[in-house]
Amino acid sequence: AGAGAGATSARTPRAPRGLIEAVEKAVLYQDDRLLVLDKPAGIAVHGGSGLSFGIIEALRASRPGETLELAHRLDRDTSGCLLIARKASALRELHALLRDNQVHKQYLALVVGRWELGHKHVKAALRTDTRVGGERTVRVDAHGKDAHTEFRLVEQFGSQASLVEATLHTGRTHQIRVHAAFAGHPVA
Repeated sequence: AGAGAGATSARTPRAPRGLIEAVEKAVLYQDDRLLVLDKPAGIAVHGGSGLSFGIIEALRASRPGETLELAHRLDRDTSGCLLIARKASALRELHALLRDNQVHKQYLALVVGRWELGHKHVKAALRTDTRVGGERTVRVDAHGKDAHTEFRLVEQFGSQASLVEATLHTGRTHQIRVHAAFAGHPVA
C-alpha cells in the first residue's frame, strides 16, 4: 500500500463498516473528478477533536486506491451536500470557485422563536478562537473576518420556532449558527 492521502497505518483506527456503507449509500453524484455526498447530520466530515474518523476516512477506507480530498467542510450537526475531489486539479478548481464566491450556498435552519425580522442581511465579522482542549469557538468580533449571511423566513411554528433559509455570501466556520444567534434567534 502507498503512503498517499488515503493510506492507513496500523495505528490509524479503521472506520466502522456501518459508517463506510452509510457513506457509500449517501453518494448523490460522481464522475472521474468529483463526488457529491448527502452528508447526514451528526457525522463529522473528518476525524479530529476527539474523533478517530469521519466521512472522509470512511470514503478512503471504502476506496483505498483513490486520492480523495474534502473541497469544503460542513459542521458535524449540519446535513447537506458535501463536495469531495477525486483529482488534485478538481480540488484546485473547487477551492478557487469557493474562494471567489462562485458557489451558491443555501441552507435551511430551524431557529428558536418567532422570526419577525423579514428578509434580513447579517453582516458581522467573525473571529475564531481556540480554547484549551482544542475546541474552536466562533463569535462576532469587529477584528474578525468579514461574514455575510442572508436570512429569509420560510415558515413559522407559532412563537416557538421558525424555519429560515440562510444564504451564505461568505463561508466562515459556524457562520449560520453565530449570525442567527446574533440576530436573536439561535439555531434550535
